[in-house]
Amino acid sequence: MEYPTITAVPGVAVGHHTDPVAATGVTVLTFPEPNVAVVDVRGGAPGTRELGTLGDAIKPVTINALVFAGGSAFGLAAATGVVSTIESEGRGAPTPAGPVPIVPSAIVFDLMTGDQPGRPTPDDGAVAYRNRTTEPVPLGRAGAGAGTTVGAWRGPTAMQFAGVGSAAVAVGDATVGALVVLNAAGDVFTLEGESLTGGEPASLAPPIGPSLGDNTTLICVATDAGIEDRNELRRVAIRAHDALGACVRPTHTRYDGDSAFVVSFGSKSADIDVVQQAAFVAVGRAIESALGGSRGPE
Repeated sequence: MEYPTITAVPGVAVGHHTDPVAATGVTVLTFPEPNVAVVDVRGGAPGTRELGTLGDAIKPVTINALVFAGGSAFGLAAATGVVSTIESEGRGAPTPAGPVPIVPSAIVFDLMTGDQPGRPTPDDGAVAYRNRTTEPVPLGRAGAGAGTTVGAWRGPTAMQFAGVGSAAVAVGDATVGALVVLNAAGDVFTLEGESLTGGEPASLAPPIGPSLGDNTTLICVATDAGIEDRNELRRVAIRAHDALGACVRPTHTRYDGDSAFVVSFGSKSADIDVVQQAAFVAVGRAIESALGGSRGPE
């Protein structure tokens, strides 16, 4: 079954900037405003910016964009270009000194997969922001997924390219969509348990060592169900991680920076328990589509 991408959620737009030579890039998502956002980080080696605004005991604030980038910690610079562009539009959290854009960001490690060195720049982030569209999201080796891999935990010969994946499902009047940047140490399976990359579904073999690099899967779940309770949104993020754990084995290792963002807006009606389960399905199908997109048509 083919699923629509996260842009099937009304008002969600996605833009990529891809550097195919350095095998890196930036993916920017924007959402209707106002919105409510949370994040759940479960990997042991995350690289992030502005996640404090989404934390416990912090007054909720609308996010103006979400940035996923390659380049390891260097790639966080891409968010600066997005912030500058949004500032030029006069958007952001109101302050006495003018609007301040709120742009949470997270990165993946892809520094060893290109034909030459490279990492996303502020200009690349600005290009990805300007490229955003509500059309179906290009999947596979695009944007922040240009140089991502899976399977490294079984050694360099088992490693294969992954990429960006996305899926969306309807829940009553609302829609729940997911976008993932798949860059996992582990092997990948469908939600039904079918292996997509080889490897055993349950193995006692040790996970990868640092010599094979760090790995991270980034997840964004977006819904127009209009859920304002951040605790309820955190339950959605937990189900997103549940899907990651079902589809990527092992995951959440000390070499991963796995992070799940959830953004809610709008006023559509949907049962919160159904939304949580829809997030599980959308994330799982998005992970599957990341591999399909990276391989291209048969």
